[in-house]
Amino acid sequence: MAVATGSPTRAPIRSTVGRKVLMAVSGLVLVLFLVAHMLGNLKIFVGQTSFDEYAHWLREIGAPLLPATWYLWIQRAVLSAALVVHIWAATSLALAARRARPVRYAHRPRVQGSYAARTMRWGGVIILLFVIYHILDLTTGQLNPVGDPARPYANVVADFAPQRWYVTLIYVLGIVAVGFHLRHGLFSALRSLGQQTPRGERRARAAALGFAVALSVGYLLVPFAVLTGLVR
Repeated sequence: MAVATGSPTRAPIRSTVGRKVLMAVSGLVLVLFLVAHMLGNLKIFVGQTSFDEYAHWLREIGAPLLPATWYLWIQRAVLSAALVVHIWAATSLALAARRARPVRYAHRPRVQGSYAARTMRWGGVIILLFVIYHILDLTTGQLNPVGDPARPYANVVADFAPQRWYVTLIYVLGIVAVGFHLRHGLFSALRSLGQQTPRGERRARAAALGFAVALSVGYLLVPFAVLTGLVR
């Protein structure tokens, strides 16, 4: 009788389906954070007092059960884990697909698909670099002109000031990369849920595009409002 080897709990994770599930779940966690973070950012249009109070409230979530800033550190740990899982699943699936096609075609015809689908991999690298820059800029403050965690409104206004137009450009490039990534990821997820008919695919494509555009615009409103003097 053959004896099974390996851990039965790890086998589903190693399977293609298991890794796709991990990538989808981790992606959902990141998307939910992006939506919540965007809505919080838009409070800057209500005024400095409201925005600063919101930022300070984030540091006090869970009190008195949790000490100050513990919620933020828990959130960061969860998001970091989701990001690592998402990158690992995407990378392992890409490598598996490459191993399944070891011989390169002399002339490989262009596969039909969106620009986002063809640039998903390098887009992910751009997003990772953008996240690192964003953390050093508006989270830890090393790259911010003010860099004071007690003055979040002042940090944002100083960061996207007209003379620092290049910072706004960096954010535009990063957010556009996020938008392309979201559009392709959501479209693929909706197709996996059974939208296989031409009409269903059109709806899935439109829904993914609409969500990605709305989220991207929501994030870019703040830097452009500061750049143009609407928020000062």
